[in-house]
Amino acid sequence: MCSNHSTVRGILKEVPDDDRLVIVDTGASPEQFTRGTTDSIDVMLVVAEPYFKSLETARRYHGFAGQLGIPRTWVISNKVRGAEDGKAIEEFCSLHGMEILASIPYDPSLAEAERLGAAPLDHDPASPLVGAASRIAQRLLEEDAA
Repeated sequence: MCSNHSTVRGILKEVPDDDRLVIVDTGASPEQFTRGTTDSIDVMLVVAEPYFKSLETARRYHGFAGQLGIPRTWVISNKVRGAEDGKAIEEFCSLHGMEILASIPYDPSLAEAERLGAAPLDHDPASPLVGAASRIAQRLLEEDAA
């Protein structure tokens, strides 16, 4: 019987090493590091919310990525409700040598989309969350092309 980790690891190893950009959303678990799920990745995005436990988890995962030789690790600030939240994440990341790629604002339309079982893009294409996700995707494409 195959575990989810070995399945994902196997699929990622089969992706041709060409100009493809593959994004994998893994569970927020350190098992991704210990079971080899991250063996074939070039960039890791670590999501951090403006709360101590989330920031500490992001710091640990950023460290794991470095230990495993993942070439590039960025932080995505998430659920940012204002300047104070953004500043807290920026200061924490700066203190721990973590680079922020982008910031996603808190967006109540996400909870509404979840209640309706709809994708955020389908529910409200003009929402701040969808705009931020589009900018992140564009930035990743630009970095991948560089």
